[in-house]
Amino acid sequence: MSVNTSNVYGKISISDSAIAKVAKNAALECYGIVDTVSRKLSDSLGELLKKQPDGRGIKVTTNGDRIFIDVSVIIKYGVSINAVAESLKESIKYRVERFTGMIVDTVNVNVIGVKL
Repeated sequence: MSVNTSNVYGKISISDSAIAKVAKNAALECYGIVDTVSRKLSDSLGELLKKQPDGRGIKVTTNGDRIFIDVSVIIKYGVSINAVAESLKESIKYRVERFTGMIVDTVNVNVIGVKL
C-alpha cells in the first residue's frame, strides 16, 4: 500500500517501502541502536527473496493518511532501554512526518536483543 495526498501541484503517492527506508535511517542514527532485525524467521526468508531488503526490521501500515510503524531493534549493552526506545520513537516520528507530510499515529519499538 501507499500513502496518498493531494496539493496544488498534484497528487503525491509515497510507498510503504520508502517510508520504511526513512524510518530505518532514523533508527540507525539513534544512539544505542546497533541494528534493525526481523522478528520472525518467515520475515527473514521473505526479505532474502526480495531484491531490496532495505526495510528489514521495519513494518509500515497505512490507514488513510495515518501511518503506523513497528520497529524491531538490537540495542547496545549498557544503555537505558527505556531512554533509547523513547528517543527512537520521537526520532522516527519526526523524520517520517517531515518526509511525508502525514501524521504518524504510533511507533512501536520491539527490543529483540542486546549486543555487547
